Amino acid sequence: MNYLRGFIPWIAFAVVSSAGRQWGALAGLLLGLWLVVRDRRAGVAADSLVLEHSTVVWFAGLTAFSFARPDSPVQHYTGALSLGWLAATAWAGLAAGRPFTLGIARRQTPPELWHTPVFLRINVVLTRVWAAAFTVTAALLAAASAAHLGDAVSVPLQIAGFTVPALVTARYPDRVRARLAHAR
Repeated sequence: MNYLRGFIPWIAFAVVSSAGRQWGALAGLLLGLWLVVRDRRAGVAADSLVLEHSTVVWFAGLTAFSFARPDSPVQHYTGALSLGWLAATAWAGLAAGRPFTLGIARRQTPPELWHTPVFLRINVVLTRVWAAAFTVTAALLAAASAAHLGDAVSVPLQIAGFTVPALVTARYPDRVRARLAHAR
């Protein structure tokens, strides 16, 4: 479950935002910064922290905006915009040939496998799953916000938007390895 670690700031944002969007954004920013500093001190390469760096950039901007304009109608769409940011991060990484899951997977995979076609393909597939989930969740959250459905709808949507790809991430690599072992 190491891959969920990078999403801790986003989960905290979703939870703490019920007390105020600016506080949720600040919680996300502080946790994001803590993860980056902790990982860099532990020797994790910067290019393995794509999600973490993107998280800090997003929450720095959102925190500043949320405290400066707490009454802005945009605040009703921060959940959708946040998931949209994650979607953009994931899709941009795919377009650049650097799926964000690579950095996460390298922390739990031996270095000799990092450049194998199977390892790279697994990470492209997983990043596509996350990107699609983020995109769909952002669209559903925007629709829920526009319809004024509130937290009773948006919180379960956000949970599902992280749970579904997390389950795929937990199972897919093992399925690929089993298929490869069976083919030998």
